[in-house]
Amino acid sequence: MFSALRDMFRLPDLKSRILFVLGVLLVFRLGAHIPTPGVDAKAMASLFEQGGVLSLFDLFAGGALRRFSIFALGVTPYINASIVMQLLAVVVPAIEKMQKEGEEGRRKIVQYTRVSTILFAGIQAVGMVLWLRSMGIIYVGGISIVVAIVTLIAGSIAVMWMGEMISDHGIGNGISLLIFAGIVARIPEAIMRTFTLLRTGEMNFLTLIIAIAIMIVVIAGCILLQEGQRRLPVQYAKRVVGTRVYGGQSTFIPLRVNSAGVIPIIFASSVLLFPTTVARFFSAGFAQTIARIFSPSSPIYMILYVLLIIFFTYFYTAVVFNPVDVANNLKKYGGFIPGIRPGRPTADYIERVLSRVTLGGAVFLAGIALLPSLLTQMLGITTFYFGGTAVLIVVGVALETVQQIEAQLLMRHYEGIMKRRNKAGGILRL
Repeated sequence: MFSALRDMFRLPDLKSRILFVLGVLLVFRLGAHIPTPGVDAKAMASLFEQGGVLSLFDLFAGGALRRFSIFALGVTPYINASIVMQLLAVVVPAIEKMQKEGEEGRRKIVQYTRVSTILFAGIQAVGMVLWLRSMGIIYVGGISIVVAIVTLIAGSIAVMWMGEMISDHGIGNGISLLIFAGIVARIPEAIMRTFTLLRTGEMNFLTLIIAIAIMIVVIAGCILLQEGQRRLPVQYAKRVVGTRVYGGQSTFIPLRVNSAGVIPIIFASSVLLFPTTVARFFSAGFAQTIARIFSPSSPIYMILYVLLIIFFTYFYTAVVFNPVDVANNLKKYGGFIPGIRPGRPTADYIERVLSRVTLGGAVFLAGIALLPSLLTQMLGITTFYFGGTAVLIVVGVALETVQQIEAQLLMRHYEGIMKRRNKAGGILRL
């Protein structure tokens, strides 16, 4: 492990990429602490103590929204724009055609995503600033409002630019690494608060040991969920062209257990947190009823949370994976699944297997999302929160980044980070 880490900095190209990523992340974290002009920081902090959908957005902003810094919107506008572009690719033939045009089509989609990000940033900045002004958090004044809106939009564009720079000149996906940095940045503070409670006797040491063991199990479950696949065997027929024989290879179609990633948890959390946030604009009695029904500890909330995660897992998997296209491509290049006829029967078989695999992944995803919250409440730990969204993001980004670094090392004939790696490691058989 240590020799592999040493080799990472022996390669000039890989070393420069890693240092570039660290430098951009440092700028991102510095920007998360620069306040937006005209905002009452204390009133903003008290607002987040009430919970709501803003807490979810603050997770992706790395605490910048709680401070209402220049990067308060974080990567949320870019995520919204990316999701909208993916959904439009399913219903708009022109965008679907762009995806099949190769590099040129990809550049057009990236450009549309950038424009959409600016549009979403403008809408969110205006709505948030006007809402905070109505609550007295932003100081009254036309200039202050305009400055705050422009600052938030510019900060969102800067975050998008930093994410793209990391993707182009660094290691891993830039936007994912920015979210990763925002989540991980909270860990030192949580550790210090935990040890303070241990020192003062407000927390039991045995409770902390149990919580750490649970975290290890949850992280292991997230790794299995992220890396799990169901491999469908594929055989290609032999073709004779002149004096040469082509084809005859055996390969497989990897059906991921969790094709949707963390998107179902994000969507489900947003849907369930939205009613509580809106209810605050109405009478106190009505707001208390809604808050009680949609409290994370409420059985109704938990049931709806699980059902929505399963629903969005199926929905997003259907968006990103089309069994008909896979079956047609297999038939076009002479491939077939043993025992299954090419064409429509192959598509039906893939869809049937994918449905079973997705169900297992959706239930597992719902369990990982729900279990940490339940155990945190049972153990009474309030200094840190290892919810499903944060853990899945951290584990997923860490695995992806390590795999890319290992690929760079192996390509240059160095030993990978994960030594003695099982050839079939990380495959979850269903």
